[in-house]
Amino acid sequence: QVQLVESGGGLVQAGGSLRLSCEASGGTLSRSAMGWFRQAPGKEREFVATISWWYSTDYADSVKGRFTISRDNAKNAVYLQMNGLKPEDTAVYYCAARLSTLKSTDQHEYNYWGQGAQVTVSS
Repeated sequence: QVQLVESGGGLVQAGGSLRLSCEASGGTLSRSAMGWFRQAPGKEREFVATISWWYSTDYADSVKGRFTISRDNAKNAVYLQMNGLKPEDTAVYYCAARLSTLKSTDQHEYNYWGQGAQVTVSS
């Protein structure tokens, strides 16, 4: 059973940066597409970024140009570098793994989920 654990969340000022990490155990992620999703209070969970096993990426319009998703298969990890953070980025961020090599923006196509990491951006 694959387990995903996020880390790197916290409180940051607007305009600041954070890097979220997601490490997997119980299996390799090398052939799995990965995604980051987030859920703000009172809102539905939304897509943030995804990366295929061959490192093709896609981003939500709201974060494009500010966030970068990457992966390190040797470390069985995926990352989300967040720059130029805004208060509206405040949310719980989840990493997810899909039993497919193809990236996806659809949360329903992901099979494994982390517990979430809180990111709070102050104004």
